Amino acid sequence: MPPTSEPPTSEPQPTEPQRWVDTADGLRLPVWERGDPAAPTVLLVHGYPDDHAVWDGVADVLAERFHVVAHDVRGAGRAGVPARRSGFRLDRLAEDLRRVADAVAPGRPVHLVAHDWGAIQTWHAVTDPRADDRFASFTSISGPCLDHAGRWIRDKLRHPTPAGLRALLTQLVRSGYIGFFQLPALPELAWRSGALPRLLRALERPDRRAAARPARPALADGVRGLALYRENIRPRSGARPPRRTGLPVQVLAPVGDPFVSAPVQTEIEPWVPDLRISRVPGGHWLPRSRPALVAEHAAELIDHVETHRPAK
Repeated sequence: MPPTSEPPTSEPQPTEPQRWVDTADGLRLPVWERGDPAAPTVLLVHGYPDDHAVWDGVADVLAERFHVVAHDVRGAGRAGVPARRSGFRLDRLAEDLRRVADAVAPGRPVHLVAHDWGAIQTWHAVTDPRADDRFASFTSISGPCLDHAGRWIRDKLRHPTPAGLRALLTQLVRSGYIGFFQLPALPELAWRSGALPRLLRALERPDRRAAARPARPALADGVRGLALYRENIRPRSGARPPRRTGLPVQVLAPVGDPFVSAPVQTEIEPWVPDLRISRVPGGHWLPRSRPALVAEHAAELIDHVETHRPAK
């Protein structure tokens, strides 16, 4: 399917979840499933401030050939909300991901496609040694591993070159909102006043496809999701042992992303030996603005992995 085609619309996305998955700390996560359960399972993981619906167009395409699963992550959409801010830490999110995978594909590894904070939490899951048998491949979009990003920043400072410093400065400018999100009260006020939603729409305007399908994040999701930044950015900014994965990984790096530059998410070969990189047209919300493109790239990796999977 050419990447510019529109996803089919003959089978609408189900509105009610097919199942609920319980987390280790007593929350419930709604799960939507489409396609043939006997086919390879593809788990779609949304970011901030979205819910599972950001994947609707991608799921339309992939469900023609795969068992496609999407869920609302904790604190978003219809999912349970942690009682404490610590419930938004990456360890919790990665454990949730494993539980969803266990529920929808028991005994079979699942393929992961994730965006933004969904990709960040998925990186945390696939770089855990327990991921070897649980996951089959990973397509990451606009969401680097926080540990990889921290090491990338430190490397640019320790071994400065003109090109490296330019790349670092570019990313630091794009990441300026992260510092704002650490402040007390002001980010919540920006959500409730409508300033942040208006800013998000303005940042999407250069990408005509995204502007035609503007983000409409729920206020509650925007406010609650600030805990992702407050609980995970500073704790993971220091030096840590490298997080590695042997999974086949591809990174889709949109060339017009105003938040995540290509180098911070693609210069990761030391920790991801089986790596594919594609710089693609579009802005940050690629799953919504170019679903067929995302589905095409994801399906290529899934087909490759399934074709070369050792027979049992």
